[in-house]
Amino acid sequence: MSTTQAVTAGAVHRSLQGKRIDLVGYVFSGLLLASLLFTLAILAVLVGDQFQRGLPVLVERGTDMLTSSLSSRPDRAGVLQGLVGTAMLAVMVSVIAFPIGILTAIYLEEYAPANRLTRAIDVNIRNLAGVPSVVYGLLGLAVFVALFQAIGVGNGRNILSGGLTLAVLILPLVIITSAEAIRAVPNSIREAGYGIGASRWQVVRKLVLPSAVPGILTGTVLALSRALGETAPLILAGAVLGSFSTAGGIGNLFGGPYTALPIIVFDWARKPQDEFRALTSAAIIVLLAVTLIANAFAIFLRNRYDRKW
Repeated sequence: MSTTQAVTAGAVHRSLQGKRIDLVGYVFSGLLLASLLFTLAILAVLVGDQFQRGLPVLVERGTDMLTSSLSSRPDRAGVLQGLVGTAMLAVMVSVIAFPIGILTAIYLEEYAPANRLTRAIDVNIRNLAGVPSVVYGLLGLAVFVALFQAIGVGNGRNILSGGLTLAVLILPLVIITSAEAIRAVPNSIREAGYGIGASRWQVVRKLVLPSAVPGILTGTVLALSRALGETAPLILAGAVLGSFSTAGGIGNLFGGPYTALPIIVFDWARKPQDEFRALTSAAIIVLLAVTLIANAFAIFLRNRYDRKW
């Protein structure tokens, strides 16, 4: 080792072993911790306020609120139709957005060439993920509602329009989370597959996808949780003051008016009666429970299919 290298190594060693306090780092860490505690405090106040108002209603009425339909009388109003509508929207969003988003992510990560077009597509997808939800509602109104109205499916303001609007809303999120999960798979796994003579499709199907399943499932379920809590796109897609009625069969179910839990919360919050304000808090608790169940399901899937590399 030369003299210069020895001096440099000694200086680095003394710097690493020094007792100087990283004041800037401690201040930055303190600011991050304060921001976290402040956010949690605001969340706790909001959730606590809703529980204080809505929990007595749930305790008093029990399951009656979950099994009752919409009504102008607060003592009879329930969220059954909202639960049915939310469940149907969740199924539609899952069937439409998940396959398209995952297949798009597979193509972008495993098949698409690394050129300007691919990078431009990736940037635009990430930009679409940050677009406000009301813009997607305007898209649903201009495209899906007009389309179903033109082909004679009711007046176009039906659950099909709402489901397609929410599917387009979370599609960029599904693509991004799936692409990140696929990108996180070590290249050594791919190289091992190619080394034994496997084709690209065999490597993707047998090695990459099974390794990326935990991240893909977690991202897709969390994206679905966001869709279930959206209100603005559904308002523009025709869910305002809607309700389900199965008297006309399947055609009326998919072509008639509809509602969902966020729409019920929005509608009840606008009513002047104090009873409906308490019902609004109770409906918010139900919506929070649905979202937490979806998130817990995502955690379960991640742990169930997690693989150690």
